[in-house]
Amino acid sequence: MKRTHLPLNALRVFDAAARHLSFTRAADELAVTPAAVGQQIRALEDVLGVVLFRRTSKGLELTEEAKAGLDALREGFLNFEEAVRAMQAGQASHFYTIAVPRDFFAAWLGERLASFRVANPDVQFALVDGDANDFAEANLDIAVRWAEGPGEYEGVSLGAPGKVRVCAPGTGGNSDQPEIYWQGQSDAAADAATLLSVPDAGQALAAAAAGLGIAEVPALLAEKWIADGRVDRMGDIEPCRKAYWLVAPVPQWRQKKVKALVAHLTAE
Repeated sequence: MKRTHLPLNALRVFDAAARHLSFTRAADELAVTPAAVGQQIRALEDVLGVVLFRRTSKGLELTEEAKAGLDALREGFLNFEEAVRAMQAGQASHFYTIAVPRDFFAAWLGERLASFRVANPDVQFALVDGDANDFAEANLDIAVRWAEGPGEYEGVSLGAPGKVRVCAPGTGGNSDQPEIYWQGQSDAAADAATLLSVPDAGQALAAAAAGLGIAEVPALLAEKWIADGRVDRMGDIEPCRKAYWLVAPVPQWRQKKVKALVAHLTAE
C-alpha cells in the first residue's frame, strides 16, 4: 500500500508551537525565525484544509481540529524516536557479518576473531562468501579483500604487502620442483611447469606442505605455517602489489563496533 506523503517538518513545527502556544518560543526551540514557523503552520493548514491556531487577546489557542490530532501526532513522534534508538542500537550491537576468503579465515582471521571474542564475550559472527561484493544485499559490516587497495571503500591493509615461496619441510625447495598455481595469484600465471592449479592461496599452501611442489603465497597467510614448521620458507619476503585489506563503505566503517574490530585486527 502506498503511504501518504507526510509533511513531517511542518508537523514538527506544529508540535512545538502547540506546546508553547507561541510561534516565537517555538522558533527558539527549533532554531529558526518566528516568520519561518508561521510559514510552516500556514502551509500545513493549506495541506490539511483546517485552521490549527486562533489568535485571541490572551495569545494563541488551538482549534478543536488541532486538538483532535495532537495526541496521535505526539505518539507518532515518540515512535519515531524509538525507531531511531533501535537503529542506533543495531549499529552498536555485537553482531558482525563478515565477508572473508575461506583460506584467509582458516590461516589468519579465525584465531584473531576468537581473541576478540575473549575480550568481548557477547559478540557473534556470521561469515559469508569472500566474493560477496554487495554490502547492502549481504548486510555486511566489513569484508576482507585480496586486492591492490581499498578501491571504492574505506579500508586498511592487514600487514605489509608481501609474498613468499614455500615448500614442504625438509625438501630444500629444489629448483626442479614444480610450481603450484592458485587463481588470483599476483605476478604469475599457470604454465607447462605447473603441476597443480588450485582455487586459492590456502590450498596452494596446503599442497606445498604435502610435498606437491613450490607455492608462492601471501606472506601474511603463510606466517603461522612457517612458524609451526608446516612449510619451509624459501628466501626472503618479496614485494607484492596486493595485500589483504579490511574494507567497508563509509557508513559501516564509521560504526563503533567496526572501529573496535578493525583496531583489534590491526593492533599486532
